[in-house]
Amino acid sequence: MAVKAAILGATGVVGQRFVQLLDGHPWIKVEVLAGRSSAGKLYSEATKWVLESPMPGWAAGITVEPVDPEAIAERVDVVFSALPRSVAAPIEDALARRGVVVASNAGAMRLDPDVPLLNGEVNWEHVKLVDVQRSNRGYEGAILKNPNCTTAVLTLFLKPLLEEYGMKRVLVTTMQAITGAGLRGLPAAMIMDNVIPYIEGEEGKVKTESLKILGRLVDGRVEPADIAVEATTTRVPVIDGHTEVVYVELERRPGSIEEVGEVLASWRSMPQEAKLPTAPEKPLVVRWEPDRPQPRLDRLEGRGMSVVVGRLDWARNLGDNWIRAVILGHNTVRGAAGAAILAYEVYRALYS
Repeated sequence: MAVKAAILGATGVVGQRFVQLLDGHPWIKVEVLAGRSSAGKLYSEATKWVLESPMPGWAAGITVEPVDPEAIAERVDVVFSALPRSVAAPIEDALARRGVVVASNAGAMRLDPDVPLLNGEVNWEHVKLVDVQRSNRGYEGAILKNPNCTTAVLTLFLKPLLEEYGMKRVLVTTMQAITGAGLRGLPAAMIMDNVIPYIEGEEGKVKTESLKILGRLVDGRVEPADIAVEATTTRVPVIDGHTEVVYVELERRPGSIEEVGEVLASWRSMPQEAKLPTAPEKPLVVRWEPDRPQPRLDRLEGRGMSVVVGRLDWARNLGDNWIRAVILGHNTVRGAAGAAILAYEVYRALYS
């Protein structure tokens, strides 16, 4: 039987990705599209569609509904939330209290101790925090969060390295796409012919969220990873795809850079083993060409759910155990809607 779903904030960039990615999903059927300012209009009328594929026909004919937790909870099993952080928490809380599972891209509650902050392959076992959450909050449903887009890309790259070699320090500089700022984002006069070397709040999210995601679940709580993470985040005039230059100090020295590449390329996790619909066959794709990855060429690898790794090399001037890579991930797929859908699929695999 199909799982009935609603998408909140359905007309924005991430909301559109939810619509696109759930089109044809084998066991999730979208019943409700909701928005705060577009209620009463057909989705096709309310939405300025900006994605690379056409708007699905079934979505075009749906009338956008108000974001009413009580009314929505009566009709669906799961809600995918693309609401702004400023309004998300009370709405998502009300839905979870009414028995709905909320898989949310909104930043609110990501760091709450009893809220799973899930990046599918990286920390799927953290979904068991749902038991603690239900005990603490009296929920019949649950709230699942996916990380900030930059963090989602970064932690997928770091996880197999952490497992294989251990990890001390991470230095990352990002070049983030404009869709990361939302549909209205930045005025063209600000971003064209420009690089903006600051994104408010972003660097702190990369540090704190990464340590929670890479941490261990012990006795119903997450022990953050003991890794020093330092980030510089920038915005660049690219539509989709976050590029990150990453330096990593490992605890144990790999035998060779080729060995590191094989560790990354061969790594799989529970979503691949369970063949979850949104999980890519290869979470990490390693390229050895000197000029890859590139956003325009590589952002849709694995239907946008894979992270592409290039420029793998030693960073010997920093120390014997340092490596360097340039990584790329799709910010609204792996970094947002796709990660939330995968988080729900992980939940269903363990709780259905």
